[in-house]
Amino acid sequence: MAAHTPAPAAPRARGRRLGSTVAGLLVLGVMLFPLYWMLNTALQPESGLLQVDPVPTGLDLSGFSKAIGDQGGNLLTSLVVSLGAVALCLAVSAPAAYGLARFGLRGTRAIVFGTLITQMVPGIVIANALYNSYVDLGLVNSHFGLMLADASLGIPFSIVLMRAFMVSIPGEVVEAAQIDGAGPVRTFVRVVLPMSRNALITSGLFAFLFSWSDFMFALTLNTTDDVKPITLGIYQYIGAHVGDWGAVMAASVLSAVPAAILLVLAQKYIAAGITGGSVK
Repeated sequence: MAAHTPAPAAPRARGRRLGSTVAGLLVLGVMLFPLYWMLNTALQPESGLLQVDPVPTGLDLSGFSKAIGDQGGNLLTSLVVSLGAVALCLAVSAPAAYGLARFGLRGTRAIVFGTLITQMVPGIVIANALYNSYVDLGLVNSHFGLMLADASLGIPFSIVLMRAFMVSIPGEVVEAAQIDGAGPVRTFVRVVLPMSRNALITSGLFAFLFSWSDFMFALTLNTTDDVKPITLGIYQYIGAHVGDWGAVMAASVLSAVPAAILLVLAQKYIAAGITGGSVK
C-alpha cells in the first residue's frame, strides 16, 4: 500500500499570500474611499453631495480656485502655527528626553509614567483651563499662544519616544565626547542630536500632525478671525457654504495635502524612529 504523499507546501503558501494581499487591498480600499469621494466631489463642484458621479468625467478646478481664495490665508496660518509648534515641542522635549535617559534622575519611571498619563486628559479640559491663563497673559487670539497650546499636544509623546531612543545610544560614544573636552551641552548638540535624527524627525512629524489637525484649541483660544487655522476655517466654511460642497471638499483636499506629503517623505524615518528604541 503506497504511503500518502502530503501536498506541496509552496502552493498553500502562495494561496495564503494571495489571500492576505486581497484582504489588505480590500481594507485599503475601504479606508481610502472617503478620500476618493472627497476628491471626486471637489472635481464636480456643480453637483450636489448625493448627485456626484462615481467617476468624474472632467477636471473642473473651479472649486479649488474658490477654496484657495477663501481658505488660503487659513492654510498659511495653520502652516505657521504648526511649524512653530514643532519648534517649541522639540526645543522642550529633546533636552527633557536626554536628561531622563542619561542623567540617572531619581523617579525617572514615575516621570515617564506621568508624562503618558497627561495624554489621557481630554482636550476640552486643557483648553478650558488654558483660556483663563491666556486671558491673564494676553495670549488669546495670538499665533504664539496657539503654537504654545498645540506644542503641548506633542511634547509628552516626543519625550517618551526620544527617551526610548536616547537610552539605546551607547554610553561609550557620550564618554568619548566628554574625554575629548566636550561639555554636556556640546555633547548633546554635536553627538546625541545627530544620532537621534530618526527620533527627532518622527517626533517633529507627529507634533506637526497634532497641531495641523487641532480644532479644540483653535476654537477655544481664539475669539476673533485674526488667527484662524484651516480646521476652524473648514468648520465655519461648511456652515456658510453648505450648498457648495465642491468648494468645501476642495478645501478639505487642500488641507490634507501637507500632511500627506510629509508622511510620504518621512515614512522611512518614522519606521526607524519608532523601532529604534526597542533594540539596545
